[in-house]
Amino acid sequence: MSYECDTCTRCFASQSACNQHMNAIDHWAPRYDCETCTRDFVSQRAADQHMDSRDHWAPKIECERCDRKFHTQTAADQHMGARGHWAPKVECEICEKMFFTQTAADQHMKSLKHWRDYCADCDRHFMNGNNLRIHLNSKTHRGKNVPCPFCKVPFTTASGLSHHLEAGACTSARSLNRESIHHIIRERDPNGLITSKQIGWHTGEMNSTYSSTSSAYNGDSWECYICHREFKTVKSLDSHINSPIHKTKVYHCPNSRGRCERQFVSLAGMFNHLESESCDFMRFEKVQGQVANVLEGRRLISFG
Repeated sequence: MSYECDTCTRCFASQSACNQHMNAIDHWAPRYDCETCTRDFVSQRAADQHMDSRDHWAPKIECERCDRKFHTQTAADQHMGARGHWAPKVECEICEKMFFTQTAADQHMKSLKHWRDYCADCDRHFMNGNNLRIHLNSKTHRGKNVPCPFCKVPFTTASGLSHHLEAGACTSARSLNRESIHHIIRERDPNGLITSKQIGWHTGEMNSTYSSTSSAYNGDSWECYICHREFKTVKSLDSHINSPIHKTKVYHCPNSRGRCERQFVSLAGMFNHLESESCDFMRFEKVQGQVANVLEGRRLISFG
């Protein structure tokens, strides 16, 4: 077996001897082509130097519509501007059609109702999917199908009903408020499905009413001593400190499999979290069916 030189007609008994020969007299075959002319080179560096000196680089920037190519983006832009060869870049939010202007895209989407976050019944489109979801779950579409079990006033959501009862606003169940509801639910939730264990529970803590003293005034505003938010009036500060914002978080999301660790100061807050479907525990519709189980049931609380 013999090994031929890449350039001349000499042959050698081994590849090693052949390589030594080609190294010694530069007989390696050229393998790097010029992008424009027919010359080729033994190294990419030599080919690049040649193309730099002769401006032999091949055009690489393509027109967006035809097959022409250009050396610079400026040249390509000038061509596309002169020939009207710009490709459409504005997408329809639903289908694959493209448009040259946002106005044309909007006209298309309006005529075919192709808005991504769009309510066809109300002919409204929304900034994002979350806003659309809130709209679709509002009383406009859901109506009021969650009645209070005591005064029968209808609500749109489980969270709305829970807030009604926790606020002590039910005229047919004056004794119910955040504390009494929490006490009832704790008794029916020994395994802590939705209630959090408390270290030292004090009766009356949840619904105690507090009033600010003059020491809360810092010389300019009324200041919350816990979070240091400032308020213009003492009434605003009292409203703040008596709101649930600084209360103990006594409920948690039941989604243990999804490892959701959200905690809440009120039952309404927990239901609102579930209604948002943010942890994918259950659909909005199913949440509404759970409120009666939590508030009225005699059995242990479950979310089946």
